[in-house]
Amino acid sequence: MGDLHKYKLPIIWIVIALSLGLACLFFTRTETPITPIAVLPEKPTFSQHIAPILLKNCLPCHRKNGAAPFSLESFSAVKKRAKTIARVTLARYMPPWPADPLYSHFIGEKVLSQIQIDMIQRWYKTGANEGPKIQFAYVPPLISRSTIRKPDLVVQFDSIALHEGDQDRFYIMKAHVQIPQDRVVSALEFVPGVYGLVHHVNGHLLLYRDGNKKKPKYANVTIDVSQPNQTYRFKALELEQDDGSLPERIHSAFNYLPGVEGIEYPNGIGNFTLSKNFAVVLNDIHYGPSDQEAIDHSVLNIFFSKNKPKRKTSEIMLGTNGRSKITPPLVISPNQISTHFTRYTIDADISVLTINPHLHQLGKSFLAFAIKPNGDTIPLIRINRWNFNWQYFYTFKKMTKIPAGSEIVAIAVFDNTTSNKSNPNRPPIEVRERFDTGGASMRASDEMFQCILTYTPYQTNDETISLEKNTP
Repeated sequence: MGDLHKYKLPIIWIVIALSLGLACLFFTRTETPITPIAVLPEKPTFSQHIAPILLKNCLPCHRKNGAAPFSLESFSAVKKRAKTIARVTLARYMPPWPADPLYSHFIGEKVLSQIQIDMIQRWYKTGANEGPKIQFAYVPPLISRSTIRKPDLVVQFDSIALHEGDQDRFYIMKAHVQIPQDRVVSALEFVPGVYGLVHHVNGHLLLYRDGNKKKPKYANVTIDVSQPNQTYRFKALELEQDDGSLPERIHSAFNYLPGVEGIEYPNGIGNFTLSKNFAVVLNDIHYGPSDQEAIDHSVLNIFFSKNKPKRKTSEIMLGTNGRSKITPPLVISPNQISTHFTRYTIDADISVLTINPHLHQLGKSFLAFAIKPNGDTIPLIRINRWNFNWQYFYTFKKMTKIPAGSEIVAIAVFDNTTSNKSNPNRPPIEVRERFDTGGASMRASDEMFQCILTYTPYQTNDETISLEKNTP
């Protein structure tokens, strides 16, 4: 305990965390607050009682071309799976929403109240009756696989053939696009062609202004960088302007992880001007190990806006590849459960919009908070049971102010034992973040620990601005 001061984490946090293994203070499983007692109908019906629950909490994924493996867009489909629906909702396995609603709240929470769970149970046990006929469909209709609205422009990338037994594969993709005029963009939404196989995407935009780029020889180029001797083909991307200079780049203009849904901030926040001559670069797109034969045809949905850009957004990344180191280093021994933390002090007031925790398959739990200069704590996110398949970009309902001088702290627990059903290694082996093979830490079989915050510089009364209502 004598060396704990060198980590600079307040002693009280360290002592309690290590002595209790974070189990009691941070990571004890909690249940959703119970809705005030209500009288359940004797025989609930699908149309009157169950459909509204499914529309909000299930249909965003369980619909045609959605992230889930089957659709629930009709009563017959729901009736067929009534037993399963009752079982997984009772266990709170579904709907998937890893963030603890007792710690912090976000837009689009998919969390069932106890009365909703009881309603589903009684509906199933009393015969799963349909009730009055209704037209049951997700509203608004989803076009081009968007969870935002109908996109104004859809950028298509090359198709990738995936084969059963394939291991991690990494590609760099470019799509060069020309539109009639410069446009203001309010949102970018990457949508994978095959959910479950795209592990992550880091996407950039290259803006060619003032006629400095003629149409390239190849509008779409794909390089398989997981294969040896392919990096020499990078010049085939033709990213430079005609005079050899580099174009303006918007770094990490969009990203994707399993479960991520599109985000569109209101009132010009995060809007930017897209030049009429631009390129989208996926650097990179990572396909995890495949258990099926499939063709992935991913797209980028682009949404235009009449609102001029008002407030620029930026990112703070803690941990792997970020601004702060991980303590102790992210080396997870076999048959061990280990706790790691990372911390970063900000030097200006910021308003946080979105937070994205990121771990791999050994992740067990995650906690992030900020400690203000006066010692007060700002809760950010707590995930009691990490789920590798659902890694949302969680958007706060209102901007969250973190004042200058505050420390942002993230703590993660990793489970490298056989009790972790997601552990890819039987028996367990040492797992770590790796930087020795050109990005190998991105592999699902390695580990990462990141906490990414999207923010904008603080302005007076930001705490009162809702992020829920989108404007065209």
